[in-house]
Amino acid sequence: MSLIRSRRIRNRTRGAAVGAACVLLAIVGATSTSATPLSPPASTSTVTVESAEVRIQDFKFTPAEVKVTAGAKITVTNEDSAPHTLTATEGYAFDTGTIEAGKSATFTAPSKPGSYPFFCSIHPQMKGTLIVS
Repeated sequence: MSLIRSRRIRNRTRGAAVGAACVLLAIVGATSTSATPLSPPASTSTVTVESAEVRIQDFKFTPAEVKVTAGAKITVTNEDSAPHTLTATEGYAFDTGTIEAGKSATFTAPSKPGSYPFFCSIHPQMKGTLIVS
């Protein structure tokens, strides 16, 4: 086989490989821009859950806004050195009772959807909101 003919065969093979790669990239590009993303988009909204945890630290509830489903279990952990409560502001909807330092208490969210402000009955400046859906 001559040198020129050998180069032509290599160039054709190389050209076919490049063409196949371009077709493959076009297919991959077309499928990756479809209406269904490969992974769910990041969300900045708060997720409503069937259980939640609230920490008390530095005389604050964390998080101060808790979103749960009706009847969810909420566990409150006191990480301060002073005792605290997590008590519904109105209607006796929920109350953990006194939670001593380093201890936890659990209560059940109301069955009626709505927004329920709460506070610490020992330190009334501590406030938050329970949102039930």
